[in-house]
Amino acid sequence: MQLRPYQEEARESIQKEWRSGKRKTLLVLPTGTGKTIVFSKVIEDRVREGERVLVLAHRGELLDQASDKLVKATGLKTATEKAEQTSLGSFFRVVVGSVQTLQREKRLKKFPKDYFDTIVVDEAHHCISDSYQRVLSHFDEANVLGVTATPDRGDMRNLGTYFDSLAYEYSLPKAIKDGYLSPIKALTIPLHLDLSAVRQQAGDFSTKDLGNALDPYLHQIADEMVKNCMNRKTVVFLPLVKTSKKFQEILNEKGFRAAEVNGESDDRKEVLEDFESGKYNVICNSMLLTEGWDCPSVDCIVVLRPTKVRSLYSQMVGRGTRLYQGKEELLLLDFLWHTERHELCHPAHLITQSDEVARKMTENIEEAGADGIAIDLEEAESQAGKDVIAEREEALAKQLAEMRRRKRKLVDPLQFEMSIQAEDLTNYVPSFGWEMAPPSEGQLGALEKLGILPDAVDNAGKASLLLERLAKRKEASLATPKQIRFLEQRGFQHVGTWQFNDANKLISRISANGWRIPSGVDPQTYNLEKVGS
Repeated sequence: MQLRPYQEEARESIQKEWRSGKRKTLLVLPTGTGKTIVFSKVIEDRVREGERVLVLAHRGELLDQASDKLVKATGLKTATEKAEQTSLGSFFRVVVGSVQTLQREKRLKKFPKDYFDTIVVDEAHHCISDSYQRVLSHFDEANVLGVTATPDRGDMRNLGTYFDSLAYEYSLPKAIKDGYLSPIKALTIPLHLDLSAVRQQAGDFSTKDLGNALDPYLHQIADEMVKNCMNRKTVVFLPLVKTSKKFQEILNEKGFRAAEVNGESDDRKEVLEDFESGKYNVICNSMLLTEGWDCPSVDCIVVLRPTKVRSLYSQMVGRGTRLYQGKEELLLLDFLWHTERHELCHPAHLITQSDEVARKMTENIEEAGADGIAIDLEEAESQAGKDVIAEREEALAKQLAEMRRRKRKLVDPLQFEMSIQAEDLTNYVPSFGWEMAPPSEGQLGALEKLGILPDAVDNAGKASLLLERLAKRKEASLATPKQIRFLEQRGFQHVGTWQFNDANKLISRISANGWRIPSGVDPQTYNLEKVGS
């Protein structure tokens, strides 16, 4: 099987991390970009080296999926460690194992601690749980690959307590731009749903309370679906089985061909096949279809299970991001959830890690939704990014005025980041243990030498990222922090994009003029291209 370029890069990056001694590493690929294919090829590489490999997952569907993909991608067959099935005595080098089965002490003791050389954890955002840790601790000498589609900042901070590194990440926006996933259009429905009485439970909303809060709005939501997705293939996520069943009935009354599946459905496989073949055009479920199920022809997602957990939100939307012949985009219906206490996930959170940009995107999408307009998420992010930069520049102007009064010798990191419009620096959040540690003396000294005020850098990860950016700017002969500060203090615009020589020439002119702006030079309208020509 020929891997896509990013899949091959991921495969090589994982092996490189293990060779460098980072035994526990992460792979992040969005739903629909072939994470199972990648780890199958990684497993093939390890088996060729004579290793024994365990694929660990928490659901039977995921184990079956991994086993099927391994055979198709590599020809490798697997043994199973699940319920009454055991892999002990099998000559197969790859085992697919249920964490629920393996975590049991009696079962685990049957395996020597060095039985597996490599462990692949599918849906790795679950691996911090006690059951996974029990298994991973037993095989503590194995290399570990965690595979996930959906880490948000909270997930990464949690995963960073176990994993040593992030081997490779391919983002949802990049996958869409490269043509491997469907574009997403978000439509905010101008229907206010009150969640103010819903309690919080285990870090998210109580599903029982959500079901009760949602119930009065189901007929109105169905009416909105009639307007927007009658001719689409739609998956609806709801908080409770009883709510899911009730909504199915309402949708059928409105003219949809709706079906419902849940954990107790005996005919679940048949219903899902009928949905895929077109017998039904809507499938309702109570969070059953978030993992281990794919239907590429889905072109509409309705999230009626509001959540503050970005990984869960991404999993729901990921059911509709795959490409399919004739499918132009995925329509994502969003609602005006009213809650006074908790920040909810919105379509914006799928495509940006910046809280500022997500806030502005959500505002813009809601404004368009009031006019019945669905907005492409990439376009929405681009516009929101410009809006945020404009807001930041206004705030920066005030900050620079304050900094002029303070007459600092060194450049504040925030000023530098804003001047070069470095989103990754401004929104940086440390994930792994070494990143969270205080900056080293060497890092602090290097930052000060390069003109950056080190007191405002409070962790080693940020210091490392800053030093890396400064080194790249030096290689590209771009303006230094001190040049940027000097010229921006005098009102020149966007100096962060200037070349070192251009900034140096202008500073020399100002110096020769007694440190005054030369006659005929207006800092607000100064144009390098015109000057150069």
